[in-house]
Amino acid sequence: MKTFTATPADIEKKWILIDAEGIVLGRLASIVAMRLRGKHKATFTPHMDMGDNVIVINADKVQLTGNKRSDKIYYRHTGHPGGLKSRTAGQILEGEHPERVVTKAVQRMLPSNRLSRQLMTNLRVYAGAEHPHEAQNPEVLDVKSMNKKNTRS
Repeated sequence: MKTFTATPADIEKKWILIDAEGIVLGRLASIVAMRLRGKHKATFTPHMDMGDNVIVINADKVQLTGNKRSDKIYYRHTGHPGGLKSRTAGQILEGEHPERVVTKAVQRMLPSNRLSRQLMTNLRVYAGAEHPHEAQNPEVLDVKSMNKKNTRS
């Protein structure tokens, strides 16, 4: 029996739409990372971009459990001495770009290599309910019905 290895001709990409309203951030990010990587497919090949294109809408309405909205801190550095900046998850979600919380969560669930940087180009995150990808006819993935723990009221 031979091991199957996918070639670029074998790869079939779909468009998936996920509504993030009321869904727990970590659970959403793990599902999106799995779809981006292509691990849900039987023909998964680790070194190929096998995953689907994922559209996440309502990223500003994502839920955080416990006190993470005030305690979870995102750090960045300006590049200058003493230039460490920090913001809480709540500040980012209420700020100008709330979709960055979802993007960072998904990015940190992927391996840190060239392939993951390529996979991140297949992710589109929007703060509101509108998205410009209607022409691709994305199929809706209902994350809420997968597990009752995926949502918070």
